[in-house]
Amino acid sequence: MTGSPGFKALIGKRYLSLETRRKNGIAVRTPVWFAASADDPDTLYVYSRPDAGKVKRLRADGRARIAPCGVAGRITGSWIDARATIAAGPAATAGMALLDRKYWPWKRIGDMFTRLRSRPPSAVIAIRPA
Repeated sequence: MTGSPGFKALIGKRYLSLETRRKNGIAVRTPVWFAASADDPDTLYVYSRPDAGKVKRLRADGRARIAPCGVAGRITGSWIDARATIAAGPAATAGMALLDRKYWPWKRIGDMFTRLRSRPPSAVIAIRPA
């Protein structure tokens, strides 16, 4: 990951805090797994259930902030302004493949439980510097 100066702070990190805003302006922070491609280091990919609050909020307003964090969400670096969109087609497939590689085998195990519970496929979120 050698792209945006802000995203360089995420090199070697396992979690980032994704901050989105509710319609009333209240910020909601969620620790998430993320991955980036060497070919496009200025795009980070995150995945979530398609009916999750963060996905709904991003559909309404793509403004977001991200920061490195620990598994429990404790912020360990500076906030970065970003734009987030729900990826589709080849971008979503590529993003999911990057996440599969970075978090193997844990993501694969989680995916298995998702399939067993008959949940819809995950939404892939593409995050770029604002």
